[in-house]
Amino acid sequence: MLTVKEMNDLEGKRVIVRVDFNVPLKEGTIRDDNRIVQALPTIKELIAKGAKLILMSHLGKVQHKLAKDDPAKLAKQIKEGNMAPVAVRLGELLGKPVAFVPETRGEALVEAVNKLQNGDVLLLQNTRYEPGEEKNDTELSKIWASLGDAFVMDAFGSAHRAHASTYGIPEILKAEGKPVAVGYLVEKEIANLTRCVDVKDTDRPYIAILGGLKVSDKIKVIDSLLKKCDKVLIGGAMAFTFLKALGHSAGDSPVEDDQLAYAKNCYLKATGKIVLPVDTVVTDSFDPAIRTTVQTIGTASIPEGFQGLDVGPKTRELFASEIAKAKMIFWNGPMGVFEQDSFQKGTLAICEAVAKNEKAFTVCGGGDSAAAIKQFGFVDDFSHVSTGGGAALEMIENDGHLPGIDVVL
Repeated sequence: MLTVKEMNDLEGKRVIVRVDFNVPLKEGTIRDDNRIVQALPTIKELIAKGAKLILMSHLGKVQHKLAKDDPAKLAKQIKEGNMAPVAVRLGELLGKPVAFVPETRGEALVEAVNKLQNGDVLLLQNTRYEPGEEKNDTELSKIWASLGDAFVMDAFGSAHRAHASTYGIPEILKAEGKPVAVGYLVEKEIANLTRCVDVKDTDRPYIAILGGLKVSDKIKVIDSLLKKCDKVLIGGAMAFTFLKALGHSAGDSPVEDDQLAYAKNCYLKATGKIVLPVDTVVTDSFDPAIRTTVQTIGTASIPEGFQGLDVGPKTRELFASEIAKAKMIFWNGPMGVFEQDSFQKGTLAICEAVAKNEKAFTVCGGGDSAAAIKQFGFVDDFSHVSTGGGAALEMIENDGHLPGIDVVL
């Protein structure tokens, strides 16, 4: 694997860098620039080597299929996905101008690339403005690949997608004998997540903590982690599918009835590896405005009209005791609706238990879990916080393989 640090003879070379600038925007204002900040080490390394940087990223969803059914919604998505504010913020962080081309192909783009001087930085418009981006369109990949003399993959959050900008470009450049490499961010993600895939005896007991809404979204990662882990702690809404499958009452809690057979079979085959909640915090309404009751009861007795929105105190103690024994921990998915004060104690308890276990190697698998540890102030207590929730899960599922990384190797 070639890394950006190992790349040589880049002075005057055009280097395409796939970054992850999919930042939250509201009315053109960036609400969190962390993803831009995470890309700075790779960008600065290439600037120092005298390269001409061509940065590419997507921003938000652009559903081109809406062109016929709902063109107004498509127009809204395109407007909200404009990368112009990102170029401005990147320039501020770098302390130098960043050129922006509001195009994804054509003469204006080629002219802007040709004007680049050594150390200059150019940002293209949202790659998803192109209908062929998510289809890994061959023609589009060729157009983009023709702009560069080298490629650096530093968008881990998009590495599980075989798109034109993440897969097509490096595939073409590699075939042409041009250098393709990973940036600092992706290099760090690979190193830390590979440790969670290729588990050494010194990292055992290895505990996984899974939460979130749907079992169906995490079937593959559950199966994969059960092969690798000593225990898998399951909380969040997905726990109710397992509990109902084992004969417990779920009340009005979200349950995937089409996954009940899988959940029961999975639990029985795991022979004690899966640890489920023993109590839950329930309410008669998800909406705080009309809520009348919040209480803690056993998971076997959730009545109709009530739904579980967080794990209870006994479960928090149970999970904390398992976490305390671990030498390696992988966590993805909150234990409850942590955005609401009444249902954040479970997720907070996971944060606190991980922070107390100073001997363990701990990984937060991005997504809502990363949002939670940031909200509660525990980012520095984890060995690694992934920048890509979906990518982190797929890397675990696929034993360390992702399309956007494999193509570079």
